[in-house]
Amino acid sequence: MKRTVLALLLLAAGLAAQAQAPEASMSLQDCILAAVKNNLNLSAEIIGPDVAAAAARRAGEVFFPKLSFNIGQQKSNTASYSGLEGTAQITTDFSNYQGVLRQFLPTGATFTGFLYSYKNSSNQGYQTINPRFGATLNFNFTQPLLRDFGFRMSRRQIIIARNDQEVSEQRLRQALVDTVYDVEQAYWNLVYSRENLKVQQESLKLARDLLAKNTRELEVGTIPPIELLSARAEVASREADILQAEAQVKNDQDTLRTLLNLPREKGAPGTAILPTETPQAEPVSLSFEEARTRALTHRPDLASSQADLRTSKLNLTYARNQTLPNLSFEATYWSPGISGTQILYQDDNPLTGVIVGTVPGGRNLAFKDAFKFKYENWFVGLTFDLPLESVVSRAQATQARLETDQAALRLRNLEEQAVLRVEIAVRAVETNYRRTQAYRVARELAEQRLAAEEKKLAAGMSTNYTVLQQQRDLALARTNEIRARVDYSVSLAGLEKEMGTTLESKNINFADMPGR
Repeated sequence: MKRTVLALLLLAAGLAAQAQAPEASMSLQDCILAAVKNNLNLSAEIIGPDVAAAAARRAGEVFFPKLSFNIGQQKSNTASYSGLEGTAQITTDFSNYQGVLRQFLPTGATFTGFLYSYKNSSNQGYQTINPRFGATLNFNFTQPLLRDFGFRMSRRQIIIARNDQEVSEQRLRQALVDTVYDVEQAYWNLVYSRENLKVQQESLKLARDLLAKNTRELEVGTIPPIELLSARAEVASREADILQAEAQVKNDQDTLRTLLNLPREKGAPGTAILPTETPQAEPVSLSFEEARTRALTHRPDLASSQADLRTSKLNLTYARNQTLPNLSFEATYWSPGISGTQILYQDDNPLTGVIVGTVPGGRNLAFKDAFKFKYENWFVGLTFDLPLESVVSRAQATQARLETDQAALRLRNLEEQAVLRVEIAVRAVETNYRRTQAYRVARELAEQRLAAEEKKLAAGMSTNYTVLQQQRDLALARTNEIRARVDYSVSLAGLEKEMGTTLESKNINFADMPGR
């Protein structure tokens, strides 16, 4: 009697605590969308593709033109060693500046254009132009013909960065698929635990009804006391089963609530999620070959491995290219210009040292000569460079080849594992569906047996023990049916996960995720 009273008190306390907790009715889709929006693991994974996208954009900046400028000022003083210099100390002021434009081209070529200008003034004697201004416009084009030649070589880092971005996005997609599957599993487990609690409560009600019936019959002396004791023991046992079932409901609530990252105040009970859906029991027609084809097309881990293999193949191509000699074509065109203040000497002879006048000339005249290409200059040539290490050593190419073989083997292994997992998932769906049908029949038969046994007991042709046993069998049959239906729903979710079609079947647009 003390055990019974204690169990009832614990049951009442648990029901009171559950009644105080806020409740929220949620469908499976509601839970999935809440997890996609709030799940902390996904929030962390979303950052990965953003980092990879930034790296891809940075790699693409190699084709941006680059500008550079420099300016300088110099003053020098030197002793004079000749009387013709006309001074004991030569002072020279020199200033220059330069602007350079560099452009890396997709063929691997480099184009450079720069404009250089200077001013030179000195106190040295017998000069004809002082100060002197100079300007040079220069264009240079260099194209590798063997090593580093071609679009793939010049864009290698961009291609690798984009492959890495795809890998990161596929990892995020996989994390999203895993999260959706975890939510589905937790949701259906909560459905099972709540339904199982209802079964245990119904079983307790049947035991209490029988106990009440036996109590009345004992009072009138139609049954022995031993029959009442067995009924009481069964009631206490089923009350303990209810406590265990209630604890499982709370555990499953906490698991699902954590996946959804629902807000919870400190010290307050969490929101009680009330599932609004029942586990599916309708057959799904899907052959193994169809599931296999979908898996090889949609699985994120396979897409990620394929991107890694493409990167390895590109690295192998690059390593082989680096073993080639360095043969490059170079073409240069430049146009100088010069001007300055012209000094006029008596009799046009600087040796007289007598200055009779000057003809001013500024920096603009030097620029005018340069841009008008008054003095044309050009150079064309080939450069051949054969480093010994590229001939003797093949370590980089060998390493790249081995890494490519390794990536190909990993992809093949992943494909085989995917096919195996899909085969197991398809078999699980088929098996669990058959279980739902078998346990449904078993539950219907258990209901019929209990009804028949209760009629026999009322007619005095059966015993309490037999009826209680039939009640336990019915509770077990109902629990098994619910478990089979839940397992069937979970196996369907598992098959979608193994095929990589979870997001499509749940109408989740990867591009519309928070933070994308």
